[in-house]
Amino acid sequence: MILTDDLGRGERLIRNLGGGPSLVLHDLYGDAEPPTGAALVISDVSALTSDAVLRLRRALAATRDKTTPFLALIHGNLGRGEIQATALGATRILPASAATALLVKAVAGLSTTGRRPDDPTDLWRCAEEARCAFTAIFRGDAAPSAAIVDAGTTIVNRAIRESKVRDWLDVVAGFDDVTHRHCLAVAGLAAAFAQSLGLNEADAHHLTKGALLHDIGKSRIPLAILNKPAPLTPEERVEMDRHPSIGHGMLIGGGYDAGTLAVVRSHHEFLDGSGYPDGLRAAEISDLVRLITICDIFAALIEARPYKAPKPVREAYAILEKMGPKLDADLVRAFRQVAFACEQPSLRASA
Repeated sequence: MILTDDLGRGERLIRNLGGGPSLVLHDLYGDAEPPTGAALVISDVSALTSDAVLRLRRALAATRDKTTPFLALIHGNLGRGEIQATALGATRILPASAATALLVKAVAGLSTTGRRPDDPTDLWRCAEEARCAFTAIFRGDAAPSAAIVDAGTTIVNRAIRESKVRDWLDVVAGFDDVTHRHCLAVAGLAAAFAQSLGLNEADAHHLTKGALLHDIGKSRIPLAILNKPAPLTPEERVEMDRHPSIGHGMLIGGGYDAGTLAVVRSHHEFLDGSGYPDGLRAAEISDLVRLITICDIFAALIEARPYKAPKPVREAYAILEKMGPKLDADLVRAFRQVAFACEQPSLRASA
Protein backbone atom coordinates (compact mmCIF):
# COMPACT_ATOMS: atom_id res chain seq x y z
CA MET A 1 0.00 0.00 0.00
CA ILE A 2 1.40 3.39 -1.06
CA LEU A 3 -0.12 6.44 0.62
CA THR A 4 0.54 9.56 -1.44
CA ASP A 5 -0.60 13.14 -1.95
CA ASP A 6 0.37 13.05 -5.65
CA LEU A 7 -0.98 10.19 -7.78
CA GLY A 8 1.45 10.89 -10.62
CA ARG A 9 4.42 10.66 -8.28
CA GLY A 10 2.91 7.57 -6.67
CA GLU A 11 2.61 5.87 -10.08
CA ARG A 12 6.28 6.61 -10.78
CA LEU A 13 7.12 5.10 -7.43
CA ILE A 14 5.23 1.94 -8.36
CA ARG A 15 7.17 1.71 -11.62
CA ASN A 16 10.44 2.16 -9.72
CA LEU A 17 9.46 -0.75 -7.50
CA GLY A 18 8.79 -2.97 -10.53
CA GLY A 19 5.01 -2.53 -10.74
CA GLY A 20 2.71 -5.49 -10.28
CA PRO A 21 -0.82 -6.02 -8.96
CA SER A 22 0.38 -6.37 -5.36
CA LEU A 23 1.15 -2.63 -5.20
CA VAL A 24 -1.91 -0.52 -4.37
CA LEU A 25 -1.96 3.27 -4.60
CA HIS A 26 -4.12 5.32 -2.25
CA ASP A 27 -4.76 9.06 -2.65
CA LEU A 28 -4.37 10.55 0.80
CA TYR A 29 -6.64 13.45 -0.18
CA GLY A 30 -9.21 11.38 -2.08
CA ASP A 31 -12.65 10.31 -0.93
CA ALA A 32 -12.04 6.54 -0.94
CA GLU A 33 -11.23 4.70 2.26
CA PRO A 34 -7.83 2.95 2.31
CA PRO A 35 -7.98 -0.85 1.94
CA THR A 36 -7.20 -2.92 5.01
CA GLY A 37 -4.74 -5.76 5.49
CA ALA A 38 -1.67 -4.32 3.73
CA ALA A 39 1.52 -6.38 4.08
CA LEU A 40 3.66 -3.23 3.78
CA VAL A 41 2.78 0.48 3.88
CA ILE A 42 4.82 3.21 2.17
CA SER A 43 4.07 6.90 2.69
CA ASP A 44 5.18 9.37 0.03
CA VAL A 45 3.89 12.80 1.10
CA SER A 46 5.58 15.96 -0.16
CA ALA A 47 4.93 18.06 2.95
CA LEU A 48 4.12 16.68 6.39
CA THR A 49 1.80 19.50 7.38
CA SER A 50 -0.49 19.06 10.38
CA ASP A 51 -3.32 18.14 7.99
CA ALA A 52 -1.17 15.62 6.12
CA VAL A 53 0.01 14.05 9.39
CA LEU A 54 -3.62 13.74 10.56
CA ARG A 55 -4.66 12.10 7.28
CA LEU A 56 -1.67 9.75 7.42
CA ARG A 57 -2.48 8.78 10.98
CA ARG A 58 -6.06 7.90 10.02
CA ALA A 59 -4.98 5.97 6.94
CA LEU A 60 -2.33 4.04 8.86
CA ALA A 61 -4.83 3.14 11.55
CA ALA A 62 -7.10 1.66 8.89
CA THR A 63 -4.55 -0.17 6.78
CA ARG A 64 -1.93 -1.59 9.16
CA ASP A 65 -1.61 -3.32 12.51
CA LYS A 66 1.30 -3.22 14.94
CA THR A 67 3.30 -5.81 12.98
CA THR A 68 2.92 -4.23 9.51
CA PRO A 69 6.16 -2.62 8.28
CA PHE A 70 5.84 1.09 7.47
CA LEU A 71 8.40 2.84 5.24
CA ALA A 72 8.24 6.65 5.30
CA LEU A 73 9.78 8.61 2.41
CA ILE A 74 10.78 12.11 3.47
CA HIS A 75 10.75 15.17 1.20
CA GLY A 76 12.61 18.29 2.31
CA ASN A 77 14.09 18.50 5.81
CA LEU A 78 15.20 14.98 6.67
CA GLY A 79 15.66 15.67 10.38
CA ARG A 80 12.21 17.17 10.91
CA GLY A 81 10.60 14.53 8.69
CA GLU A 82 12.31 11.75 10.64
CA ILE A 83 10.84 13.06 13.89
CA GLN A 84 7.34 13.22 12.38
CA ALA A 85 7.63 9.81 10.74
CA THR A 86 8.91 8.25 13.96
CA ALA A 87 5.92 9.69 15.80
CA LEU A 88 3.69 8.02 13.19
CA GLY A 89 5.33 4.67 13.92
CA ALA A 90 7.61 4.33 10.88
CA THR A 91 9.66 1.14 10.77
CA ARG A 92 12.15 2.63 8.32
CA ILE A 93 12.76 6.20 7.07
CA LEU A 94 14.44 7.20 3.80
CA PRO A 95 14.95 10.46 1.89
CA ALA A 96 12.48 10.59 -1.01
CA SER A 97 15.45 11.33 -3.28
CA ALA A 98 16.95 7.93 -2.51
CA ALA A 99 18.09 6.00 -5.54
CA THR A 100 15.73 3.40 -6.96
CA ALA A 101 18.06 0.56 -6.01
CA LEU A 102 18.12 1.75 -2.41
CA LEU A 103 14.32 1.96 -2.31
CA VAL A 104 13.97 -1.54 -3.75
CA LYS A 105 16.42 -2.91 -1.17
CA ALA A 106 14.59 -1.16 1.65
CA VAL A 107 11.23 -2.56 0.57
CA ALA A 108 12.73 -6.02 0.16
CA GLY A 109 14.22 -5.83 3.64
CA LEU A 110 10.96 -4.73 5.25
CA SER A 111 8.96 -7.33 3.36
CA THR A 112 11.14 -10.22 4.53
CA THR A 113 10.85 -11.56 8.05
CA GLY A 114 13.38 -13.43 10.14
CA ARG A 115 16.52 -11.50 9.17
CA ARG A 116 19.43 -11.58 11.55
CA PRO A 117 20.72 -8.20 12.78
CA ASP A 118 23.99 -8.81 10.93
CA ASP A 119 22.35 -9.75 7.61
CA PRO A 120 24.43 -8.20 4.77
CA THR A 121 21.29 -6.66 3.24
CA ASP A 122 20.56 -4.85 6.50
CA LEU A 123 24.14 -3.57 6.68
CA TRP A 124 23.99 -2.43 3.06
CA ARG A 125 20.76 -0.58 3.80
CA CYS A 126 22.28 1.13 6.85
CA ALA A 127 25.29 2.21 4.79
CA GLU A 128 23.07 3.59 2.03
CA GLU A 129 20.95 5.45 4.56
CA ALA A 130 24.11 6.89 6.09
CA ARG A 131 25.30 7.95 2.64
CA CYS A 132 21.96 9.68 1.96
CA ALA A 133 22.29 11.55 5.24
CA PHE A 134 25.93 12.36 4.51
CA THR A 135 25.00 13.72 1.07
CA ALA A 136 22.66 16.17 2.80
CA ILE A 137 25.40 17.00 5.34
CA PHE A 138 28.01 17.60 2.63
CA ARG A 139 26.04 20.01 0.44
CA GLY A 140 28.46 22.86 1.11
CA ASP A 141 26.02 25.73 0.67
CA ALA A 142 25.24 25.98 4.39
CA ALA A 143 25.98 24.35 7.72
CA PRO A 144 24.12 21.01 7.93
CA SER A 145 21.20 20.82 10.30
CA ALA A 146 21.93 19.13 13.62
CA ALA A 147 18.95 16.82 13.07
CA ILE A 148 20.40 15.40 9.83
CA VAL A 149 23.81 14.92 11.42
CA ASP A 150 22.25 13.18 14.43
CA ALA A 151 20.22 10.93 12.13
CA GLY A 152 23.35 9.89 10.20
CA THR A 153 25.25 9.34 13.44
CA THR A 154 22.53 7.10 14.81
CA ILE A 155 22.55 5.00 11.62
CA VAL A 156 26.34 4.46 11.77
CA ASN A 157 26.33 3.56 15.47
CA ARG A 158 23.46 1.12 14.95
CA ALA A 159 25.25 -0.56 12.04
CA ILE A 160 28.47 -1.02 14.03
CA ARG A 161 26.55 -2.37 17.04
CA GLU A 162 24.76 -4.94 14.89
CA SER A 163 27.59 -6.00 12.56
CA LYS A 164 31.38 -5.90 12.28
CA VAL A 165 33.54 -2.90 11.46
CA ARG A 166 35.24 -4.97 8.72
CA ASP A 167 31.88 -5.50 7.02
CA TRP A 168 31.05 -1.78 7.29
CA LEU A 169 34.34 -0.85 5.63
CA ASP A 170 33.70 -3.39 2.86
CA VAL A 171 30.30 -1.85 2.11
CA VAL A 172 31.37 1.81 2.11
CA ALA A 173 34.44 0.95 0.00
CA GLY A 174 32.00 0.38 -2.87
CA PHE A 175 30.77 3.97 -2.87
CA ASP A 176 31.89 6.13 -5.79
CA ASP A 177 32.71 9.41 -4.05
CA VAL A 178 36.11 9.38 -2.33
CA THR A 179 35.08 11.84 0.39
CA HIS A 180 31.88 9.90 1.14
CA ARG A 181 33.88 6.70 1.43
CA HIS A 182 36.45 8.26 3.71
CA CYS A 183 34.11 10.08 6.09
CA LEU A 184 31.79 7.07 6.46
CA ALA A 185 34.84 4.84 7.03
CA VAL A 186 36.14 7.20 9.73
CA ALA A 187 32.68 7.33 11.31
CA GLY A 188 32.50 3.52 11.38
CA LEU A 189 35.96 3.27 12.93
CA ALA A 190 35.01 5.93 15.51
CA ALA A 191 31.83 4.03 16.39
CA ALA A 192 33.83 0.82 16.80
CA PHE A 193 36.47 2.67 18.86
CA ALA A 194 33.73 4.03 21.15
CA GLN A 195 32.37 0.51 21.58
CA SER A 196 35.84 -0.88 22.31
CA LEU A 197 36.47 1.83 24.92
CA GLY A 198 33.12 1.15 26.59
CA LEU A 199 31.83 4.69 26.08
CA ASN A 200 28.24 5.34 27.06
CA GLU A 201 25.64 6.00 24.37
CA ALA A 202 25.85 9.80 24.59
CA ASP A 203 29.66 9.86 24.34
CA ALA A 204 29.66 7.31 21.51
CA HIS A 205 27.15 9.46 19.62
CA HIS A 206 29.33 12.54 20.17
CA LEU A 207 32.44 10.77 18.88
CA THR A 208 30.76 9.36 15.76
CA LYS A 209 29.10 12.71 15.02
CA GLY A 210 32.49 14.40 15.10
CA ALA A 211 33.83 11.77 12.71
CA LEU A 212 30.99 12.36 10.24
CA LEU A 213 31.61 16.10 10.28
CA HIS A 214 35.40 16.20 10.48
CA ASP A 215 35.96 16.85 6.76
CA ILE A 216 32.90 19.06 6.18
CA GLY A 217 35.22 21.85 4.99
CA LYS A 218 36.10 19.76 1.93
CA SER A 219 32.63 20.52 0.60
CA ARG A 220 34.03 23.93 -0.38
CA ILE A 221 37.31 22.71 -1.86
CA PRO A 222 37.31 22.73 -5.70
CA LEU A 223 36.34 19.32 -7.08
CA ALA A 224 39.35 19.34 -9.39
CA ILE A 225 41.53 19.22 -6.27
CA LEU A 226 39.25 17.11 -4.10
CA ASN A 227 38.85 14.33 -6.68
CA LYS A 228 42.24 14.60 -8.40
CA PRO A 229 43.36 11.07 -9.42
CA ALA A 230 46.99 11.82 -8.56
CA PRO A 231 49.03 13.32 -5.72
CA LEU A 232 48.43 17.03 -5.18
CA THR A 233 50.92 19.70 -6.22
CA PRO A 234 52.32 21.93 -3.43
CA GLU A 235 49.89 24.68 -4.44
CA GLU A 236 46.94 22.28 -4.42
CA ARG A 237 48.05 20.94 -1.04
CA VAL A 238 47.92 24.44 0.41
CA GLU A 239 44.34 24.79 -0.83
CA MET A 240 43.36 21.34 0.49
CA ASP A 241 44.89 22.12 3.89
CA ARG A 242 42.42 24.97 4.29
CA HIS A 243 39.53 22.54 4.83
CA PRO A 244 39.72 22.38 8.67
CA SER A 245 39.47 26.16 8.96
CA ILE A 246 36.75 26.30 6.31
CA GLY A 247 34.71 23.62 8.05
CA HIS A 248 35.07 25.30 11.41
CA GLY A 249 33.84 28.56 9.92
CA MET A 250 30.86 26.79 8.35
CA LEU A 251 29.67 25.36 11.67
CA ILE A 252 30.20 28.36 13.96
CA GLY A 253 26.81 29.76 14.86
CA GLY A 254 25.05 26.59 13.75
CA GLY A 255 24.36 25.28 17.24
CA TYR A 256 27.29 22.87 17.35
CA ASP A 257 29.08 22.23 20.64
CA ALA A 258 32.67 23.25 21.27
CA GLY A 259 33.92 19.65 21.14
CA THR A 260 32.55 19.06 17.65
CA LEU A 261 33.91 22.40 16.45
CA ALA A 262 37.32 21.40 17.81
CA VAL A 263 37.22 18.11 15.90
CA VAL A 264 36.45 19.87 12.62
CA ARG A 265 39.20 22.47 13.10
CA SER A 266 41.89 20.40 14.80
CA HIS A 267 41.77 16.81 13.45
CA HIS A 268 45.10 17.42 11.64
CA GLU A 269 46.86 18.74 14.74
CA PHE A 270 49.63 16.65 16.35
CA LEU A 271 50.75 16.52 19.97
CA ASP A 272 54.27 17.66 19.06
CA GLY A 273 52.96 20.88 17.48
CA SER A 274 53.72 19.83 13.88
CA GLY A 275 50.10 19.75 12.71
CA TYR A 276 47.81 22.39 11.22
CA PRO A 277 46.06 24.85 11.06
CA ASP A 278 47.04 26.20 14.50
CA GLY A 279 50.12 24.22 15.51
CA LEU A 280 48.46 23.06 18.73
CA ARG A 281 50.47 21.01 21.22
CA ALA A 282 49.73 18.36 23.87
CA ALA A 283 47.11 19.57 26.35
CA GLU A 284 45.70 21.99 23.77
CA ILE A 285 44.29 18.99 21.87
CA SER A 286 41.24 17.33 23.44
CA ASP A 287 40.75 13.58 23.83
CA LEU A 288 37.88 13.72 21.34
CA VAL A 289 40.14 15.21 18.68
CA ARG A 290 42.91 12.71 19.48
CA LEU A 291 40.53 9.78 19.01
CA ILE A 292 39.25 10.98 15.65
CA THR A 293 42.74 11.87 14.40
CA ILE A 294 43.77 8.23 14.90
CA CYS A 295 40.66 6.96 13.07
CA ASP A 296 41.21 9.51 10.27
CA ILE A 297 44.84 8.55 9.65
CA PHE A 298 44.14 4.83 9.81
CA ALA A 299 41.20 5.09 7.39
CA ALA A 300 43.32 7.05 4.90
CA LEU A 301 46.06 4.42 5.08
CA ILE A 302 43.82 1.40 4.43
CA GLU A 303 41.72 3.06 1.72
CA ALA A 304 42.37 2.56 -1.98
CA ARG A 305 42.90 5.76 -3.95
CA PRO A 306 43.45 6.20 -7.70
CA TYR A 307 47.11 7.03 -7.00
CA LYS A 308 47.84 4.49 -4.25
CA ALA A 309 47.01 0.97 -3.15
CA PRO A 310 45.52 0.36 0.30
CA LYS A 311 47.99 -0.61 2.98
CA PRO A 312 47.44 -3.87 4.86
CA VAL A 313 45.84 -3.39 8.26
CA ARG A 314 48.88 -4.36 10.30
CA GLU A 315 51.20 -2.17 8.24
CA ALA A 316 48.81 0.75 8.68
CA TYR A 317 48.66 0.18 12.43
CA ALA A 318 52.47 -0.03 12.58
CA ILE A 319 52.61 3.41 10.93
CA LEU A 320 50.39 4.79 13.70
CA GLU A 321 52.78 3.33 16.28
CA LYS A 322 55.81 4.84 14.51
CA MET A 323 54.25 8.31 14.58
CA GLY A 324 55.36 8.36 18.23
CA PRO A 325 55.05 11.80 19.83
CA LYS A 326 52.59 13.02 17.21
CA LEU A 327 49.77 10.82 18.54
CA ASP A 328 48.49 9.78 21.95
CA ALA A 329 50.35 6.50 22.55
CA ASP A 330 47.77 5.19 25.05
CA LEU A 331 44.94 5.74 22.57
CA VAL A 332 46.95 4.18 19.74
CA ARG A 333 47.40 1.07 21.89
CA ALA A 334 43.68 1.05 22.68
CA PHE A 335 42.93 1.34 18.94
CA ARG A 336 44.84 -1.88 18.20
CA GLN A 337 41.75 -4.01 18.84
CA VAL A 338 39.69 -1.94 16.41
CA ALA A 339 42.44 -1.89 13.79
CA PHE A 340 42.98 -5.65 13.81
CA ALA A 341 39.21 -6.21 13.62
CA CYS A 342 39.45 -4.57 10.17
CA GLU A 343 41.48 -7.48 8.78
CA GLN A 344 40.00 -10.00 6.44
CA PRO A 345 38.91 -13.18 8.31
CA SER A 346 41.59 -15.30 6.62
CA LEU A 347 44.33 -12.97 7.88
CA ARG A 348 42.97 -13.05 11.42
CA ALA A 349 42.81 -16.83 11.36
CA SER A 350 46.48 -17.12 10.37
CA ALA A 351 47.75 -14.56 12.89
